[in-house]
Amino acid sequence: MASNVEQLWKQCLQVFSDNLDKQAYDTWFTPIQPHSYEKNVLTLVVPSHFFAETLEKSYADLLSKTLVRFFGESVRLKYRASIAVGESLTETGLTGPRKSSLEFDSHLSYSYTFDNFIEGECNRVPRTAGLNVASKPGYGAFNPLFIFGKSGVGKTHLANAIGLKTKELHPQKKVPFVSANQFQLQFTDASRNGQINNFINYYQMVDVLIIDDVHEFGQGKKVSTQNALFHIFNHLQKNGKQLIFTCDKKPAELDGLDDRILSRFQWGLTSEMTEPDTATRRAILDILIEKDGTEMPDDVKDYLANNITDNVRSLEGAVISLVAQSTIGGQPITLKLAKSVVGNLVAVKEHQHTVQSIRDLVCDYYKIPIDDLLSSSRKREVVQARQVAMYFAKSMTKDSLATIGNVIGKRNHATVLHACSTVKDLIDTDKLFRLQVEEIERKLKA
Repeated sequence: MASNVEQLWKQCLQVFSDNLDKQAYDTWFTPIQPHSYEKNVLTLVVPSHFFAETLEKSYADLLSKTLVRFFGESVRLKYRASIAVGESLTETGLTGPRKSSLEFDSHLSYSYTFDNFIEGECNRVPRTAGLNVASKPGYGAFNPLFIFGKSGVGKTHLANAIGLKTKELHPQKKVPFVSANQFQLQFTDASRNGQINNFINYYQMVDVLIIDDVHEFGQGKKVSTQNALFHIFNHLQKNGKQLIFTCDKKPAELDGLDDRILSRFQWGLTSEMTEPDTATRRAILDILIEKDGTEMPDDVKDYLANNITDNVRSLEGAVISLVAQSTIGGQPITLKLAKSVVGNLVAVKEHQHTVQSIRDLVCDYYKIPIDDLLSSSRKREVVQARQVAMYFAKSMTKDSLATIGNVIGKRNHATVLHACSTVKDLIDTDKLFRLQVEEIERKLKA
């Protein structure tokens, strides 16, 4: 059986290779190993959880069609992460009897919960509102709940988490989660089969309706779909049912949508999610890495949090790429590798420091008044702080030794050179001092 699975998988690989560029094929398909094929379930071993999620997000259609071709129409797919041997990540039905256009075929993802949704200033209001909605869906002023923000800030995660929490607290309630694109495709299918009324009736029977990316309804002015949504909205609102929408823009900035729809989007709470701050990004990293079962040094986490600043999706993409590069290359995750990977993904921001800013940060770290540092004091803690400030000023600025010495206590260039030499020696011989210097460096690069 094993040899047969391997042979069939080789045939699949040939199809993947023919349909993808070399880099994509080498990155995402070469590392996969067939594990078993039993009772129509094909199990594939992949490097990590993130790896499997990327396959599902980016190559689901190619995988589905290829596996059905060689393994048959009843094949189902299961992944195992090699870093957590034996742990099943996902099982996916690739095909089956054609579903009715009226059957809802989009489900809440158990990967996106409140437990792994990190709260920060960037999302506190919509998160709190979401918990309130899950507790008492359809009641209060948060109906509809309209969550907007730039792509990748976690809107889909939050909306999904609200759905899961609602199901947890109210198991009997019907809580479909559907993207605007899926909703549109379902409507088109129903229209083609003369079942529009059945389509509308189906959605009017739910208790909580979550629609992701509603801005897509305005693309191409989908009048008929919007009209169906209008009737569904009115019925659910009138009957005390909850509506939740996510969008890239606030309602007032949307184009191509009927004014009746836009006004209803604004009936409840409109709440924005923004880009996470550094502390939130660092906490999100911990969750992502723990979920993946990957070991990652703190300096690498700090580097990612400080340099992947636009959104959560970019942060997750950086982790995926870093883990993949580490796995494929058979090398540990280091700061050097992280810099190489991140440099290919984003424009890494340069940390511009002045001698004064470095001096002030060092004083703050050691809790030493700046006046003491600038004085002629020979106290050990003052001298050491002065030397550390000179050391970082030399390595992080383009100022001359004379300028550095003048700003940090009116010392000459020889004193600066001596300070740098002393700090280097202590880094090599004093573990506590080395840890302090590394912490200061992280603060300077934050």
